[in-house]
This record gives sequence, structure tokens and C-alpha cells, in this order.
Amino acid sequence: MNKTEILKECFSFMDLTTLRGEDTVQSVRQLVEKVTRLREEYPDYPLPASICVYPNFASTVAKYRVSPELHVTTVAGCFPSSQSFLEVKVREVELAIENGADEIDIVLALNAFLAGEDERAKEEIVEIKKVCAAKGVVLKVILETGVLQSDELIHRASMLAMEAGADFIKTSTGKVSVNATPQAARVMCTAIKEFYAKTGRKVGFKAAGGVSNADEALEYYQIGLDILGPEWMNKNLFRFGVSRLGNSLMSAIEGKEIKFF
Repeated sequence: MNKTEILKECFSFMDLTTLRGEDTVQSVRQLVEKVTRLREEYPDYPLPASICVYPNFASTVAKYRVSPELHVTTVAGCFPSSQSFLEVKVREVELAIENGADEIDIVLALNAFLAGEDERAKEEIVEIKKVCAAKGVVLKVILETGVLQSDELIHRASMLAMEAGADFIKTSTGKVSVNATPQAARVMCTAIKEFYAKTGRKVGFKAAGGVSNADEALEYYQIGLDILGPEWMNKNLFRFGVSRLGNSLMSAIEGKEIKFF
């Protein structure tokens, strides 16, 4: 596979993300419509994997997307802090799914995990997974690796989330000072490989927070390829959560500056 093909693969792994306090139905619709224009203006490009929004915009993405192949991802479960009652988190996930979410991204309950209460943190994921599994919805669990501060904690959080039923484990919310890092990715991908060897279940990896240019995307791609192998390098098992990466990938593919998104 040549570099252009790999860059297009990376493009297809993107969860195009807008998680701003000033998001509106109109601004979210405009992002969705850019993806529609992408299919018209760059027909040889794959669609991104999904558009990721707050739960109240799930129906907007579902209504205006060009194809069901472009998934509706929403953050939920009291993103980004995960600081609330479990009942509130579960209900928000239910509402997101009712409004069209195909994929749900939640944050590990760090209030429990960092206090050494692993079972309580795991139980929250288990309860949310039940809701997602009943509707065939993908569940991604954000570890917030930038605050875990050691490879051992990142590995432990990775295993906990996978054991609780996560379909993907994800680095970061993008809302803290340290987000995705190559080292965190290596630890997480190694945990995924260990979990697969132990259980036979393939769990996906998502790098999110600060992945903003083609070189960074290629670095994470190579980490995934080296540790997990080529069978993981597809949108069902590898993702980027991004707000800025699209233009950089397109510029690298086209060999000139592109400002599409």
C-alpha cells in the first residue's frame, strides 16, 4: 500500500468532531453538508467513519447525512467529566440512541478509578454497555490517558474497559491539557493485543485529542500496524477523533493546501 492509499485509509478512520459550547443545529448541519459535498467534489475519497457531536445533535446528523455508512457518533454519559449519577449517564445514552446515535463515546468514571474503586468504574461501563448492546450501538470508552500519568494506570484502565464490554478504547476527550500521545497509544494497543490473545475478542482503538496533521495520523497508524497488525487497520477497529485533521490529510493527498472542512 502506497502513502496516498494509507492517507486515504486514515481519512476513512476519522470521526469528524464538533464539541463546542457554541454548536447549533445550523453549524452541525453545515458540517454534515460538507461531507455531502466531499462525495460530490472528491468522489475517489472514502467517507469519514462518522460525525461526532453532543447527544442533542444526533438527530441533526442522522437527518442530513449523505449515507447510513456515515455513522452518527455522540459523546454521552456526562462527557467530558463523567461526574454525575449513573442513572443520569444511562438516560443520556438512551436518549442519544433514541435520537439516532450509531456509536456512543463515554468517559471512564475517573472519580472511581483514581480512588482505586475499579469495580464501581467497571459497573458503570457494564450498565451503559447493556443499553448499547440492546440496540446494536458501538460503545467507545475514553480513558483520559493524559491524567492517568503512568503506563501501568493506562494499561489497567484499558483492561478494565475492555473487560466491561467496550467495543473501542479511546485516548482522550480533547478537553484536558494532555490528550493523545504515541506512548499512550502503544500501551493501549498492547493491552488490546493481550486482551485479544486472552479472549478472542477484537477491541478497537481510537486516538483523539490533538491529532491534527497527516504526519501525526501516520505515526498512530504505524503504531497500530506494528502492534495490532493489518487486520486492525480498518474503520471498524481503528479511529481518529478529530476536528482539524481532515484538511491536513487532504492537503497531503493532493500535494497542495486544501481548506475543505
